[in-house]
Amino acid sequence: MLLNDRIKSFETLGIRLKNLSEEELEELCLGAKNENAWFVDDNIKLALDGVGLFLNKTNLESWLGSYQINAVNPKKIGVIAAGNIPLVGFHDVMCVLLSGHYLMIKMSSKDGVLMRFVLEELFKIEPKYKPQVTFVERMNEADAFIATGSDNTARYFEYYFKDKPNVIRRNRTSVAVLTGKETAEDFRNLGHDIFQYYGLGCRNVSKVFVPKDYNFSPFLDALKPYEPIIHHHKYRNNYDYNKSIYLVNSEPFLDTEFLMVRESEDLVSPISVLYYQEYSDNKMLVSYLNDNADKIQCVVGADDDQIPFGQAQQPGVSDYADGVDTMAFLTGLS
Repeated sequence: MLLNDRIKSFETLGIRLKNLSEEELEELCLGAKNENAWFVDDNIKLALDGVGLFLNKTNLESWLGSYQINAVNPKKIGVIAAGNIPLVGFHDVMCVLLSGHYLMIKMSSKDGVLMRFVLEELFKIEPKYKPQVTFVERMNEADAFIATGSDNTARYFEYYFKDKPNVIRRNRTSVAVLTGKETAEDFRNLGHDIFQYYGLGCRNVSKVFVPKDYNFSPFLDALKPYEPIIHHHKYRNNYDYNKSIYLVNSEPFLDTEFLMVRESEDLVSPISVLYYQEYSDNKMLVSYLNDNADKIQCVVGADDDQIPFGQAQQPGVSDYADGVDTMAFLTGLS
């Protein structure tokens, strides 16, 4: 297929995903929830909307214009998809197919229903994709790899794929920087970054940096609309477990009855917990963030170089996971 044909097919896919019937969406959500209890209807719809948002001709043409896609020599690309949030592996799938390579995908056992649905819809739109995609459990025949997993699995991937070109992603999280000048609306928007997908994504804020002697009351008061999150049984189990640990160990924490806020120098907090760390010097904070850049996906805040409050889970088509340009990797294979 010519690149223009590929772009058109993905644009049509975006339109299709945004116009699913109520019956189709209900059936899809039911299947996805049976596979993964974290995948509630609202989060599935949010993921589908996010995919549909950047699958338009203008976005795709602008993004792909800086790559030498027509010069690509097609290879078999093995993709090991994550499954922590709905359709989190779609961007890798899209990159492989738009770049003209063959896709060998090992789907996550936690996100197989949604990914297979989206690919089957793409096959209906453009049947030429079907022989270009293989669903696999092992990918010994792949020429290059894109793999996403934990820090532990990344070490395995590095060993297993060491002799072939690869992109290997590890654990990452996101943070927010508060200055004390935020409004109640800023805090409510930050709540989206904390609670969307139950905090399971690498773009979810798991830690906030606050000025010394920070008053948390306005912040926590503004988060009250998110209280219903506690009614999800898996989230509640995490909340109860972590709270019991803190109480048994006599560890200090703030409690809203649906979120605990605890001081820690760690970056990644457990589900239902938000870490905080005080700062007194902006230069030291910037230095800390730079030193830990390989562990941080997003920095949310009010500065121009930070992601605005509430937009951490709204990546654009060129916002690559771990900051690694996937399309440059794919188009650079020889």
